[in-house]
Amino acid sequence: MSTVAKTEKPIQNPDSAATALTFFKVMAVIVGIGLLLLTVEVVLHFTVGPDNALSWWPQPHGFIYFVYLIATANLGFKVGWSLPKMVLIMLAGCVPFLSFVVEHYVAREIDGRLAAARQ
Repeated sequence: MSTVAKTEKPIQNPDSAATALTFFKVMAVIVGIGLLLLTVEVVLHFTVGPDNALSWWPQPHGFIYFVYLIATANLGFKVGWSLPKMVLIMLAGCVPFLSFVVEHYVAREIDGRLAAARQ
């Protein structure tokens, strides 16, 4: 039985997909940590005021999130994800802790597909 969903194409270049997966995993963790810092900044903004210790963080976080979007699209195109699946994975970077969960499931799925593609 194949581990590839019927809507997903087979992985054509496993080495390229493995590199894209590594980039995605790193960015998912960085965005997850960044989103937690952003959550702390929002709490500080409304409790301490706009001139808090993390008031500089929202703009760098936005840039980091954009790199996460690129990493997700890069991986998605290389492994044959549908556009709705890519968008849902991209949106996981908007919910605290969800990027960590999604990264785990994506890595497990793609690692299995990469092992099958290399056989």
